[in-house]
Amino acid sequence: MKPVPTPNADTKPFWDACNEDRLIVQTCNSCGHKQFYPRALCVKCEGRDLDWQDAAPTGTVHTFTIAHRAPTPAFKEDAPYVLALIDLDDGFRMMMNIVNTPHDAIAIGMPVRITFEERDGQKLPQAEGLTS
Repeated sequence: MKPVPTPNADTKPFWDACNEDRLIVQTCNSCGHKQFYPRALCVKCEGRDLDWQDAAPTGTVHTFTIAHRAPTPAFKEDAPYVLALIDLDDGFRMMMNIVNTPHDAIAIGMPVRITFEERDGQKLPQAEGLTS
């Protein structure tokens, strides 16, 4: 089986929103910085007044790689698969797979939308390429 995240106090709101097919981002109320991955302090101002905001489920490919060998047997059937850094339209970056998109169609700057993959009771964000 593929691994699933183990939510902690900082990440639980994010994973709960994923299970509702929603993307949210942790935002500092002191300086306005948006950050991913969730944590106890703002990485910009070290403020503790953090909140959650809905995020647009769209972005662009910052960079990507195609993995031809799986790191563990759980991912063997997926190889080759695409791992990418996605710049979300709301101003933060996430790492995720690009799915349901031909590998030869993927390019830096390609627009994507976020979808959610069910894994053993937890949904994980993934990106799908938007073609014109």
